[in-house]
Amino acid sequence: MTRPTARVLALLEILQSGGTRTVAELAQRLGVDERTVRRYVVHLTDLDIPVRSVRGRYGGYRLAPGYRMPPLMLTDEEALAVLLGLIAGRRAGLATSSVVAAESAAAKMRRTLPEALGRRLDALLENVEFTQRPLPSAAPETTVLLLLAEAARDRRPVAIDYTAADGRRTERVLHPYGIVAHSGRWYVTGADSVSGETRTFRLDRVTAPRLLAGAFDPPDGFEPADHVLSGLARIPYRHEISLRVQGTADEVAAAFPPGIATVHAIADDGWVGVRMRAERLDWVPGLLAGLGLPFVVEGPDALRTLVRALADRLAAAAG
Repeated sequence: MTRPTARVLALLEILQSGGTRTVAELAQRLGVDERTVRRYVVHLTDLDIPVRSVRGRYGGYRLAPGYRMPPLMLTDEEALAVLLGLIAGRRAGLATSSVVAAESAAAKMRRTLPEALGRRLDALLENVEFTQRPLPSAAPETTVLLLLAEAARDRRPVAIDYTAADGRRTERVLHPYGIVAHSGRWYVTGADSVSGETRTFRLDRVTAPRLLAGAFDPPDGFEPADHVLSGLARIPYRHEISLRVQGTADEVAAAFPPGIATVHAIADDGWVGVRMRAERLDWVPGLLAGLGLPFVVEGPDALRTLVRALADRLAAAAG
């Protein structure tokens, strides 16, 4: 929380204690000048908080009689939904209001929560990373998400039951390095006791997590989001797509959304190879058209057909 936001909330708390407070008193208690106090009061009134100005020698500010911030009675799921909505919306650039307003709302809600739930939500917000690529979601259980986030923060091993895509269930111990939200799904990545490797697991397939005794240290420089995205790019899908795109490897890689494609050097000067995997091809022509770079579809043939069809529709629309 930024210092100005904290002081605005502190001003509200002082006013809620009752009585009329002079500008000089408020300035001294908040550690700011009187002009800043007046600016903070404007911010509170913009949030529809009824701050009244009292004129005269003993004037100042007070709240309207009988006003009190209503208590928030939220379940774990409701609190998680509100906080994640505020954070994700701001990080995705969707919030059009000021950053201070968003932080103020989050801070107000955070202060009303029970201490234990507040600590768990703090752990989640400290460890989650967003790739900002919205798709239909597959939500995990709130208790699973919060417990694994807490374990990642505190470097605690966790025993989990996991159901794979083929329905096979296993029990394993995980050293969670971090939580990643990507394409509408949540993932945890870390050292897996069954495979002996660093693995990524979908949280909606995790059940019955249990914190274990002990501690661990993640590898130096480990980036959970990078590991999840690179792992997802290698998963087999129905369609294997091969392209040649004109440009440098860095330029081409930056033109694709994270985790969609792998870029590799080829012999042709000025061109690089691109590999993609997809369950459906209908969305790929639009993505390629938006690259802004010359490209050649090497396969599959079905993709070439779809690209030609899109080109015909665009030409007809332009005509």
